[in-house]
Amino acid sequence: MTGWMIAEPALKQIDIHATEDNQLVTVTGTSNLLTKIGTGTDAAVFCHQALPGYAFKLYAREKTAKKEMEYQVYHLLGHSRHFPVCYGAGERYLVLSHEPGITLYDCLLQGISIPRQVMEDVEDARQYIISLGLNPRDIHLKNILMQNGRAKLLDVSEYIKPGNDYRWEHLKRGYDLYYHLVDGKPVPIWLIDRIRKWYQPGNNQTPTFEEVVMRAARLIKRRR
Repeated sequence: MTGWMIAEPALKQIDIHATEDNQLVTVTGTSNLLTKIGTGTDAAVFCHQALPGYAFKLYAREKTAKKEMEYQVYHLLGHSRHFPVCYGAGERYLVLSHEPGITLYDCLLQGISIPRQVMEDVEDARQYIISLGLNPRDIHLKNILMQNGRAKLLDVSEYIKPGNDYRWEHLKRGYDLYYHLVDGKPVPIWLIDRIRKWYQPGNNQTPTFEEVVMRAARLIKRRR
């Protein structure tokens, strides 16, 4: 038996529920052996106290197809410094390497400086993804982890989908043009989350970068 399978009884005590409006999943059930370390729109991530090197990404029952997609993508990505390691999968979960660090989302909230090296690492990761015939989409603040000034990408499930959501292109352009204005300063959560919603699935179309800048400027002006 694979060592990480000792976590399965505890994982079976947890249920994950997706929402219809693409908000964060809700978690029911408990286990003294598990600690929740992350929550997304398809899954929640847990650590097991006996397996500190692993992270268990447990999907909502309605999202098991997403688990299969992500497992397939990890298989294609192989072992790369740009991504966590995927060790295997269970019925509703993936077994990943436990990656310490802080997301760029939390960096902005806390005013933690994001060095340019992080952005360059993401660009390198994107080129690697493209070289494998995959599509580097759904790369945004919550899916980029900063580790000692370097970047690692999380949530790779959409790399087999077509189309461009422009999240990364707009994020990088915003960094190049405007990040110096907020570097080291906390950015209000209401502003970050409002901008994030403009890119969510279900909107009629992705706004242009110029539209995002104008909308954000209007929001800031109204708050003053």
